[in-house]
Amino acid sequence: MIRGDDRFTVWCADCDWNVDPAGPQERPRRLERMRRALARRHGERLLAEVASGGVLRARRDASALVAALIALAVHGVTVALAAGGIWCIVRGWGGWLMLPGLLLVLLTWPLRPRLPRLPDNVPVLYRADAPALFALVDEVAEVVGTRGVDAVVADDTVNAGVLTYGLRGRRMLVLGLPLWEILTPQQRVALLGHELGHYGNGDVRHHLVLESAYASLTTWWHYFAPDADPSSPMEFLINLLLFFPRSLVTCVLLPLDLLTLRSAQRAEYLADRVAARAGSTEAAAGLLDRLLVADSAYGVLLREANRAALTGLRGSRTTEGHADELWERLAAHMASIPESEYERQRRVGALRGHSVDATHPPTHLRRAGLLAHAPEPAAVVTGDERERHIAVELAGARRLTGQRIIRDGPSHRA
Repeated sequence: MIRGDDRFTVWCADCDWNVDPAGPQERPRRLERMRRALARRHGERLLAEVASGGVLRARRDASALVAALIALAVHGVTVALAAGGIWCIVRGWGGWLMLPGLLLVLLTWPLRPRLPRLPDNVPVLYRADAPALFALVDEVAEVVGTRGVDAVVADDTVNAGVLTYGLRGRRMLVLGLPLWEILTPQQRVALLGHELGHYGNGDVRHHLVLESAYASLTTWWHYFAPDADPSSPMEFLINLLLFFPRSLVTCVLLPLDLLTLRSAQRAEYLADRVAARAGSTEAAAGLLDRLLVADSAYGVLLREANRAALTGLRGSRTTEGHADELWERLAAHMASIPESEYERQRRVGALRGHSVDATHPPTHLRRAGLLAHAPEPAAVVTGDERERHIAVELAGARRLTGQRIIRDGPSHRA
């Protein structure tokens, strides 16, 4: 049967004709391809475990211990390089040793372990600013079996996440307003359940030591990136010299992926189960469907920013009146997406292995994992009155984020 909408791809549901006419938009780098292949393989194994009646539980194992030791070794190398640089500067003060010393210090400065901080360029809400929103977060956190958050960061991504910031281990919820705006009330509850479910679900990658080690290794990997199109003997020589250190970093990064990927995958499936318990299985599955069409939401925001640029609406005064229109157009577009497009995206996801990023199981596997269990009712139900209060509390952040998108365009796809 040929299904279609003039705004979307026309395809055949019976034979999958034209289900993915464009194919992958870009070929990821080798490291990213390997990570995604591992994510898909582990995701399929965990789904098979769930489908066969197995019960996933949060746990730490020997792999997590070995990964932590590797992460500590990575930080040890950073400390050793920094100490060597300082020694060269002190020992060779006024001499030639100062040059390699300064180079080492400058090289290791971006690699230092850093605690996440609250951003200063987007709206940040505290309990006094949004009591109804924080009350909802607290209610979902109680269902999850954890505590709530200390701050809500509103940004312009079609995404959400939780982070621990500061020395005292405070929690922030990063809430992408474009995602929040296209969800139903129960899907929003499921989103909060999923994000809060990451606390205590055994995902070792959320620990500061491992998270910062990944950041350091990724920085090294980019430092040693070769010239993709060398055109001179010198560039060929530089690429040759960079090959060994880049390969060495890859040989450390990939084992960390292998050692921690299963726990990260298990954590996502467990967080999805928590989302279903908080907001209902139907809402959690609907949330995953929204993530499948996140590119469509990004496209709307990009079109609105381009339209504003063409019509001269990017001034600070003119954007204020058009921010609400942006959210209305986004909501109207997402509400009009036909079921056939969701089904096509599910099949495309199965073909490409769609996932939020290389650490997540493919989205279609996560959805299948949810539906493999008996449907769960919502433990937290939001009423119209609470929704109105939360909307009022988010109105300022909503307006500022809308103005920013109109003025600068959306900053990220997800």
